[in-house]
Amino acid sequence: MGHDVIPVLMADDETLIRAAMATMLDLEPDLQVVEHVGSGEELVASWRRRVSAGEPVAVAVIDLQMPGLDGIDTAVALQELTPDVGVLIVTSHGRPAYLKRALSAGVRGFVPKTTAAATLAEVIRTVHGGGRYVDPSLAAEAISAGDSVLTAREADVLEFALDGASVEEIAKRAHLAVGTTRNYLSSAMAKLAVANRYEAALKAREKGWI
Repeated sequence: MGHDVIPVLMADDETLIRAAMATMLDLEPDLQVVEHVGSGEELVASWRRRVSAGEPVAVAVIDLQMPGLDGIDTAVALQELTPDVGVLIVTSHGRPAYLKRALSAGVRGFVPKTTAAATLAEVIRTVHGGGRYVDPSLAAEAISAGDSVLTAREADVLEFALDGASVEEIAKRAHLAVGTTRNYLSSAMAKLAVANRYEAALKAREKGWI
């Protein structure tokens, strides 16, 4: 691989979307998708192998919502291995809370899955060069949503409460103790002045906080 070719590693649990994106990006003369995997854990493992083999630092293109490590947690894990890594999050859920969390975690690119291949390629180049790119419509939504009254953990547990899950189920999904989960849900419900966790989740979703 020549020095002018940017290596790209991708993680997305939707195989068809991932394969299609990899194929489109490979058509770009200066980009090469060296690997694409189905989870954040696999991406971190691949990344670790590349680092120990002395391979050049790649750009990571990561789906936001995956089972296990989500895109932002994966980005944080990659930065622990290579602090200057360029991470680009692609998402079909461009909610403001995610964008703010991603930016504070050091993610340099944030785009919806509807982005054209040529734009995605351009963003990869920008991120690789140390720049940032946030999709303008996602940025506008984040600004209009205003600052959330919820902490990141409260937002996380409410996110898992949206489908009517039990407290035990939410705790399992959030990798928290049941008592801790109950405390986060109670404080979120108090802040949002609602009677139950499902109403709290709906209200937070309406405001663009989850």
